[in-house]
Amino acid sequence: MFATVPRLLTKRKYFIPALAAAAIAVPGASAIAESGDEPSIGLSDAEAISVTEVAPPLARFHRTIRVVKHRMAVERRAEARREQRELFASLPAGVTPETMEAIGLCESGGDPTAVSSDGSYRGKYQFDYGTWESVGGSGDPAAAPEAEQDYRAALLYAQSGSSPWPVCG
Repeated sequence: MFATVPRLLTKRKYFIPALAAAAIAVPGASAIAESGDEPSIGLSDAEAISVTEVAPPLARFHRTIRVVKHRMAVERRAEARREQRELFASLPAGVTPETMEAIGLCESGGDPTAVSSDGSYRGKYQFDYGTWESVGGSGDPAAAPEAEQDYRAALLYAQSGSSPWPVCG
């Protein structure tokens, strides 16, 4: 009769009224429901359902949902790592992904939309407009996709080494 019970209904204060409402659908129960009887709504003990009977399947269901969410998050992170490896596979010779990651984290905390307080340095690698344009970038470095910022920074590193980033390079 109660194959599924929503989580809200497992709370005691909601459970009894829900059982009373469900009993109206049971043949012969309408007269009992009209009489105003409380929790004993005319259902035999075999037909009644308790919170303890519903709780284990609900707990198992919620555990399954948590496991599925965790697996999806792990898959998303793995996909991001694959994309990053593909991007860094095309970096200019002599530039390692670890070097670029360290510079990006040091310069902006890895935030591709970061802008310095005076607005002159922008993006993950804190490019100024002149340097950004010298490596083929156009427009605002902080508005460019992160992959483009990574690539342009790698080009700059291949040309000039770590000197463009005197503190973080």
